[in-house]
Amino acid sequence: MRRWRHWDRAPFAALNADPEVMRYFPSPLDRVASDTAVDRFEDLFEQNGFGLWALERLDDGAFLGFTGLNPMPEGVPGEGDQEVGWRLARHAWHQGYATEAGRAAVDAGLGPLRLPRVWSMTAVTNTPSQAVMQRLGMREHGFFEHPRVPRGHPLRPHVVYRLDATAPAR
Repeated sequence: MRRWRHWDRAPFAALNADPEVMRYFPSPLDRVASDTAVDRFEDLFEQNGFGLWALERLDDGAFLGFTGLNPMPEGVPGEGDQEVGWRLARHAWHQGYATEAGRAAVDAGLGPLRLPRVWSMTAVTNTPSQAVMQRLGMREHGFFEHPRVPRGHPLRPHVVYRLDATAPAR
């Protein structure tokens, strides 16, 4: 997990343009939207000292995706708290990277950053991400209709997980 570099933008845009990677989002992102996201990630680091880190594989430096902490948006359970999130390129799936990096982000949030709790949310149909949340020791908190997903869209129903700083060790 590290800060973003200029050369991360192309593989990040490719990841966001992949319909399979983005199947639990309303639509893939184009290059402009991907670059805007990286700019926002870096702004979070400047403002808070933490945010969404780029992920690279240690042995060869390959770009894998991102994980980290991000503010929960308005209109969702946990609004204003921090969310642990991740998105990985297909070549990085099923190798434990999301759990490993997610655990490091949760540990940073509940440890040195002293957050009272960490949340995570996803579309109800995204069972792979829910499995990561469970491996991180998070517990299902509830269901909601995501306000940024259009009414009637099959991805509008979301589930939110939560882990309190006072929860038993994972």
